[in-house]
Amino acid sequence: MRTATAAVAAFLTLTVWYGATCSAGAGTIKGTVRLAAGPVEVKKVKVTVDHTTCGTTKDAEDVVVSPDMGLRNAVVSLVTPPPDAKRSVAPTVQMDQKQCVFIPRVVIVPVGGTVEFLNGDRLLHNLHSASGGDNPTFNRTQPKGRAIPIAFRRPEIVRIDCDLHPWMRAWVVVAEHPFYALTNDKGEFALENVPPGAYTLQIWHEILPVVKKDVAVSDGTTAVTVEMVRK
Repeated sequence: MRTATAAVAAFLTLTVWYGATCSAGAGTIKGTVRLAAGPVEVKKVKVTVDHTTCGTTKDAEDVVVSPDMGLRNAVVSLVTPPPDAKRSVAPTVQMDQKQCVFIPRVVIVPVGGTVEFLNGDRLLHNLHSASGGDNPTFNRTQPKGRAIPIAFRRPEIVRIDCDLHPWMRAWVVVAEHPFYALTNDKGEFALENVPPGAYTLQIWHEILPVVKKDVAVSDGTTAVTVEMVRK
């Protein structure tokens, strides 16, 4: 089971190091991504090996929503960033493996940044990436306690699996500019320090069709609600 502490820590880390450099008159795009559907049944995934550590079933995490249908783990970004966007230096982002689940399931790392993969379980995992070719693929065995840092050089969304535990899946979003945000457990997000102007938001989710939405930003807070639908 994921811990709330880990999820909050990941969200706060993103907020601290991935905000754009503040500019005078900049505004904030603050909003919620919701799933446009009825109640979502929590599906169970059967655990086939290593029951002592992994348990016997896992909640499927491909679609996670709050009671009011706020969608977790959606990535919101600007299609075209401001021309003078500057990024602060980013520390290493961490992704752990606990009780045979990647924590967090989705991370955002800037181009040239590093994800440090951890193994908090008392068993062997492996990290197997599925890249579209923009970043080199990797397939690394990982004993308990060993950290494996991987640098990502080009913008891309990279899927990460564990071949030893086939229900395990995670995503690394390699961002080409500072204006990316990950929705929290209520589907909320914020893009800060956005210069006034007209923009298009792009919302990505691992199994839902990409959504785009136009938004006008002033020097205050611009509220946005986005709905995503199943195919």
